[in-house]
Amino acid sequence: MRDAIPDWEVPETAWSSLVHGIHLPDPDDCHILAAAIAGHAEYGIEAIDPDTFIINQWDLDPVNAIAAFKRMRARRKKPQSSTEDFAYALEVGGLPTMAERLRAASELI
Repeated sequence: MRDAIPDWEVPETAWSSLVHGIHLPDPDDCHILAAAIAGHAEYGIEAIDPDTFIINQWDLDPVNAIAAFKRMRARRKKPQSSTEDFAYALEVGGLPTMAERLRAASELI
């Protein structure tokens, strides 16, 4: 993520003091909301699943998204992954829509 979008990260020092006042159904998400608040995200924050989030990023900037997925696949060395292997790993990992998108763009990945 840091390589694809260098200015996305909100420093921990900016959000860590906010975490204790945030209560969500999944406590592991509190730091994400705290970072959004500290990073001055717009109101009306919507919680979405990871698959939808990644698809949205692809739709916003397909060239950078494809390049990022190509780099991720290239890092899989043991064993090296075909595009289908890579897509299947994402599918099993809970990203079925993203897996289908990769299959459709297999010649680019």
